Amino acid sequence: MSGGKSGGDGAGTSGRGARELKTRVKTAKGRRLSSTRWLERQLNDPYVQRAKREGYRGRAAFKLLEIEEKHPFLRTGACIVDLGCAPGGWLQVAAKKVNADGHKPNRPRGRILGIDLQEVAPLPGCELLQMDFLEEGADEAVKAALGGEADAVLSDMAASSSGHRATDHLRIMALCEAAAWFATEVLKTGGAFLAKTLQGGSEADLLAMLKTNFATVRHIKPPSSRKDSAEMYVLATGFRGRGDAPAEVEDPEAGPLG
Repeated sequence: MSGGKSGGDGAGTSGRGARELKTRVKTAKGRRLSSTRWLERQLNDPYVQRAKREGYRGRAAFKLLEIEEKHPFLRTGACIVDLGCAPGGWLQVAAKKVNADGHKPNRPRGRILGIDLQEVAPLPGCELLQMDFLEEGADEAVKAALGGEADAVLSDMAASSSGHRATDHLRIMALCEAAAWFATEVLKTGGAFLAKTLQGGSEADLLAMLKTNFATVRHIKPPSSRKDSAEMYVLATGFRGRGDAPAEVEDPEAGPLG
């Protein structure tokens, strides 16, 4: 929804037509103030508006686009597993990048396997599994559906917010670690792993595992990630299996870390 209709049509002598207008959401009876603020932020978020214009299912699509633009790892013809894929923004981006949707008829066609607890509406070139990835046996079910190795494993999984930052951090790190271990079991040599994390102090074990298994590990804060959010992404590339030399690690603000 555009904010251009708030308070009039934005034309006339007031000058309002020359600057962006914000959509104001009235606090309806029974709606919590926090919900109203969230809705107002969504309506005025330029990435939400852009996602609607460009046909993406969510603003998260731009996070993957920005990460891929700076650190390309999705190649035409690749096989991708997307954990926590609802509503499908990352699926849309990945499907085009690897040509899973067949929009490049003379190029190798990739494959996308998306997994989520929620039902996801079908997308061209994407195979979808509705399941809880953390349930016992779920990883084996995904491996069976995959039927081989993957070039990249993506995870934008997130637990429902508890409102307690430390608890939310531990929950999302548990999801990230589960996805990372799964990645080490299905990736081809040279493969990549991308996952959402939250800053909070318990990342050491995950980073140690990734540094053992991948040639390079980067911390990334894409421009579309809200500045007031503790959200970060970790991108590990050059999968080599367990037990080799330490990886090179980079943070989002500086060069390689020692």
